[in-house]
Amino acid sequence: MDSRLPSSNNELSTMGNLPEGRTSFERVRLAILYCLFFLITLGLGYPILNRYDPRQTAGLTDVQSYAALVTGQTPPGAPHVRFRVLVPWVARPFYLAAKGRSGSWDPVMFGLLTADALFVAATALLIVILGTRQLGSYPVSLVASLLYLVNFAVPNLRLAGLVDAGEGFFLLALLWALSENELWNLPFIAVLGALTKESFIPLSIAFTAAWWLVARSNRQSQAQSAIWIIASWAAGFLTEIGLQRVIADRWVTPIEFASAMHGNSNYLGHFASSLWERNFLYVFIWLLPMGMPGLRRLPMSWVIPTAAAAATVFAVDGYYGGAPGTVSRALFSVAGPLLALSSASFLCDWNPRVATSEVC
Repeated sequence: MDSRLPSSNNELSTMGNLPEGRTSFERVRLAILYCLFFLITLGLGYPILNRYDPRQTAGLTDVQSYAALVTGQTPPGAPHVRFRVLVPWVARPFYLAAKGRSGSWDPVMFGLLTADALFVAATALLIVILGTRQLGSYPVSLVASLLYLVNFAVPNLRLAGLVDAGEGFFLLALLWALSENELWNLPFIAVLGALTKESFIPLSIAFTAAWWLVARSNRQSQAQSAIWIIASWAAGFLTEIGLQRVIADRWVTPIEFASAMHGNSNYLGHFASSLWERNFLYVFIWLLPMGMPGLRRLPMSWVIPTAAAAATVFAVDGYYGGAPGTVSRALFSVAGPLLALSSASFLCDWNPRVATSEVC
C-alpha cells in the first residue's frame, strides 16, 4: 500500500494500541471487522448444514459427541470427550432457536457452526490486533487474518462441528494477555480453555512457562508475572477436576485422568506417521514454507513459546496415540495464527529494503 494513501501509519499504529485506546472509531471498526469475519466463517462452514453430515464422516466422528452434548443427550465415543463442554454450551441456544424453524438446515449443526464461527472470527480479529501492534501495518495483519481463514483447517476442521475453534482462540488469547501485560486475564482464559478441551491445559502451561523464561529479562516484576501464570495453571487444573466431579460424579486427579488417556507405546512410529498424515500436509503445505521466513519479524517472546507448545503437541499426542489428523488440528491451534502473520509479512515484503507497511 502506498504511504500516500489516507490510511497513514500513525492511524494503523493507533489501531495496534487498541487495547489501550478509547476512541469510538476504533471500536466501531473492530466491531465491523468482527461481523465481517463472522459472516465469512458462516459461509465457509455452510456445507455442514445440508450438504454433508460430519457426524457420519470418517475423521470427524467426535462431532457425534459434541452434537449429543448440544441436545442434552449422553455422548457416544471416548469418555473424555464429554468434558469438552464450552462449545456445545455456546451452540445450544442457537440450536434451540433454529429447532423447527431452519427448514433443510440441521439445527444441531447450525448451533455448532454458529459457535465455531464466533470463535474463529474472534481469532481472526485477535490476529489483526496483535499483528498491527507488532508489525505496524493494518493491511499486513488483515492479509494474515484472511490467510488464516482460508487455510484448509478452518472450513474442513474448525467449522465442521469440532471444538478446536474454541481451543485455538483461547490459546491466542493467552498471547494477547501476555503481550499486552493484561496478566490478570490469564486465570479466566485458563478456565474457559479447560472447559473447551483438556489438551488446553498442558499446551497453556508450556506456552506461558516458555514466555516467562524468554520475556522475564524485559519485565520489571518477574514475581508478579509468575504468580499470575501459576494461578492460571491452577485454574485450569481445578476446572478440569470440577468438571470430572460434576459430570462423572467422582473426584479424579489430573494424574489419574492422564493415566487413563494413555494409549500408545510406539512413540517414534506415531510421530513419523503424524508428519506424513495427509491432514498435516493439507494444513501446512504452504503455511510452513511461507511462514518460516517471516518469523524474523516477530518477537522471540511469541515464537519460542509457540515452538514450546508445538513440541508439547507431539508429546501429548505420542502419549495419547491420537487418531490421524489430531496433530495437524492441535498444531494449527498453536501455530496457525503466528504462521499466518509471518506468511503475510513475507508475501507483502518481497523487497527487504522496503518497509512492510509500504508494500502491502
